[in-house]
Amino acid sequence: MASTLGLSKALHNMVNNGLTTQHFMLRPFQRADLKAFAAYRADPQVAKYQSWSDYSDSDAITFYEGMDYTQFGAAGNWFQLAIVSTAGPTLTKLVGDLALHFIDEQQVEIGFTIAPEYQGQHIAFEAVSALLDYLFIELHKHRVIAVTDTQNLACCRLLEKLHFRREAHYVKNTFFKGAWGDEYLYAMLKEEY
Repeated sequence: MASTLGLSKALHNMVNNGLTTQHFMLRPFQRADLKAFAAYRADPQVAKYQSWSDYSDSDAITFYEGMDYTQFGAAGNWFQLAIVSTAGPTLTKLVGDLALHFIDEQQVEIGFTIAPEYQGQHIAFEAVSALLDYLFIELHKHRVIAVTDTQNLACCRLLEKLHFRREAHYVKNTFFKGAWGDEYLYAMLKEEY
């Protein structure tokens, strides 16, 4: 088990410094991100497998004002991290986001959303890879999971490329946007990473 001081430093570093990948910074959201955030979340293709149908600027502001990064890492809480480009003409441009649900002290659920104009460019792969490094190496988490609609093939392909194990197929377990839907549960243990 990691020391409490080490975990505290790793959590503090994420909130204050973010994570840097070859092309991106993963960091807490800033007010300047909200216009782009609302724009891609309002896109019907992005919302297709998400819990929302419409997404407005006021939804983004409510989201931002409700996010308390001082509680980052606390069990039972969800947090969103911005994926921001750090190269080329899109310097500091929001290209997507990562969701983290600290289920308990040892398990985290993740999710990811990429703006349509940046999909298919390996952004989610690079961002989620860095996030897994952080969760397993820095925070010493035991298990990371992801739940996705079985029809979200791009998400399934990415999770499988990252070597997540498909652990469950929930059949018609969620009433979603007017119909019963199936979901897959993917998981990875620290020793499998």
